[in-house]
Amino acid sequence: MRRTRVALLATAFYPDVLPLLEKHCLRCHREGESAPMALDTYEKARPYARAIRDAVLRGAMPPWFADSKPNEFANDPRLSAAEIEVIKRWADHPKVKGAPRAAVFGAAHLTPDVTFAMPAPFSVPAKGTVDYQHFIVPTNFTTDRWVQAIEVRPSAPAVVHHAVVFVRPPRSAWLRDRAPGAAFTAKGAALEGLSAFDEVIGTYLPGNGPMTLPEDHAKLIPAGSDLIIQLHYTPSGRATADTTRVGLVFAKQPPRYRIYSAAIARGDFEIPPRVRAHTVDITFQVQAPTAIYALAPHMHLRGRSMRVSVDDRVVLDVPRYRFNWQLVYRPARQIPLARGARIEVEAVFDNSGNPNAVRWGEQSDEEMAVCFVDFVIPASASPNELFVTPQLLRGKQP
Repeated sequence: MRRTRVALLATAFYPDVLPLLEKHCLRCHREGESAPMALDTYEKARPYARAIRDAVLRGAMPPWFADSKPNEFANDPRLSAAEIEVIKRWADHPKVKGAPRAAVFGAAHLTPDVTFAMPAPFSVPAKGTVDYQHFIVPTNFTTDRWVQAIEVRPSAPAVVHHAVVFVRPPRSAWLRDRAPGAAFTAKGAALEGLSAFDEVIGTYLPGNGPMTLPEDHAKLIPAGSDLIIQLHYTPSGRATADTTRVGLVFAKQPPRYRIYSAAIARGDFEIPPRVRAHTVDITFQVQAPTAIYALAPHMHLRGRSMRVSVDDRVVLDVPRYRFNWQLVYRPARQIPLARGARIEVEAVFDNSGNPNAVRWGEQSDEEMAVCFVDFVIPASASPNELFVTPQLLRGKQP
């Protein structure tokens, strides 16, 4: 009698738990994605029942590092208290399976209008350090194209820490000495010739899916532009080949607003040796009314925390930055900025275990102090007119 009553009261996997995994977890925890195990069936999830429970109770999963209230960010993946209780009840009695059904993954991937790929696979060695790799891919677009959604997808996500795709307009001087085709490094010259119009169009970040913009919002790829795919590979112990692809979905009609991505960064810092909390401050002043659509902090292994404020009002506080999770934070409502508004970035680094000073660089044992900000501007506006300050962004209209 007791066993029967427990079974009746216990939570079942398929009717109760799987819907929560579909909502919060299966973007990564499915075959071929970045997570180390798939959780889309009872048989796959059952061995990890207690580990799932413990990770959820600790707040370790789903990954989210902002100090924020529920519903403050549109893409906050955290479970509610009621959802956590469901996971806990099932983990306490994980033998209850329920009627099997196939998992519903939702819009995990795009159906693109056009796909661009690296011209050849890149061989990632089993061990060692791999400098950032760059690939130039011509779009051959004869007209300006507005992009509503984009997905950057590696074929070997286990060795891709992150990928960034830039748009290089025809008049840009950036990396013009490099030919399309083969992979190349640009260490020491990566910023030479870079202008305000060599914009980040998309990224691959573990834990983040495709970027789909709201109605009437889009990103611009000017006619004749190239895509420059920049990849940060991290060897996993086994030699692997990767081919990263970029899928684009075009806007069905010209948008009212353009999403423009800018890197608010500072490269002239030095983190002293054996210092536990070294702060790097960055200031950016907008030159016209605009709004913030999304923010993405970026530091390396010594990154400890990042706080972003607008005119002394904190809009993003990440007290526990994690290098292995390059998350994007999208406010539930766009944050309006008046002309002259100041964006303040406070990046804190922990170099306490290192006898050497650390400076800006691409590799994980070097550092970066960057917050990528997606701004909202009228589709007809020039980013050069709206956001350029002489110290941060320079360039001519393409």
